[in-house]
Amino acid sequence: MYEGLLPPNPTHVLRFDTDENAAQAMTALLGEVFDPAETAVASFETEDGHWHVEAYFAHAPDEAGVRDLLRLVIGDRADEVTFSAIAQKDWVRASLDGLKPVRAGRFLVHGSHDRHTVRTNDIAIEIDAALAFGTGHHGTTLGCLLSLADELRRRRPQRVLDVGTGTGILALAAARAVRRTVVAGDIDPVAVAVARANARLNGAGQFIRYYAAPGVRHALANRPRRFDLVFANILAKPLRQLAPAIAGVLSGPGTLVLSGLLPRDVPGVLSAYAAQGLRLWKRSEREGWATLVLRRGGAAPGTARAHRRPAG
Repeated sequence: MYEGLLPPNPTHVLRFDTDENAAQAMTALLGEVFDPAETAVASFETEDGHWHVEAYFAHAPDEAGVRDLLRLVIGDRADEVTFSAIAQKDWVRASLDGLKPVRAGRFLVHGSHDRHTVRTNDIAIEIDAALAFGTGHHGTTLGCLLSLADELRRRRPQRVLDVGTGTGILALAAARAVRRTVVAGDIDPVAVAVARANARLNGAGQFIRYYAAPGVRHALANRPRRFDLVFANILAKPLRQLAPAIAGVLSGPGTLVLSGLLPRDVPGVLSAYAAQGLRLWKRSEREGWATLVLRRGGAAPGTARAHRRPAG
């Protein structure tokens, strides 16, 4: 799943269900044609195996023109694409509701309107309400944050990598906790810019080094056996494809946290990483999404079954 970055105060949304190839092609085409400051495009797999595409617009789009553009990808099915107006008062309220504080161990993710909820020993992470998507409230991000909290109870990581950082919340949480340099990358330069801004907002900019590139294909990340904690919260297919590269930058005793997975994706992903010498240590599910913690060597006792925890 890709957690999209919405333009401030979106007014219209496009929605369409299709297959994976068409969804990726539509996302790439719309992302290339429209100004990323005024349009956000996201695609993700649904639980029934279909792919859902959404595009948010800061201004009313030329619907006929957009359909003609999409016709290049999906043919006459472009006529099935739906456009809806977003009531401004509803969006603002939904943004604030979506930013109710979320706790994961000592980590507290909150909006600026909830600063009063921060406790003395909290590691507080503030995300602006305008960036309500990708704020730790999705089951994948929350699963990774809880995995980070568990890891910190066991040891203090020295070198952390966040692959597919999105809004940067995992890199930011790690940097705030260990007060050491964290490397974070994303294929989307807009996401990297937003993550950088979030780090500055939270006083952690000096601890995080960012890159814009796919996977670990950058000098900051492509360093064999360097990182003792790696996050990759993306999608099942790229996680499988990236298995050799991600395993290659994980140190011998390191911990790998994977998410962005539906339960049916787990066996294929585990198989890809088992081929790299990594085994399941812990599995959890939240809101229908799985998070996996892997380490080199054999699996920990009792990890064959999923550990399900309530969301939040």
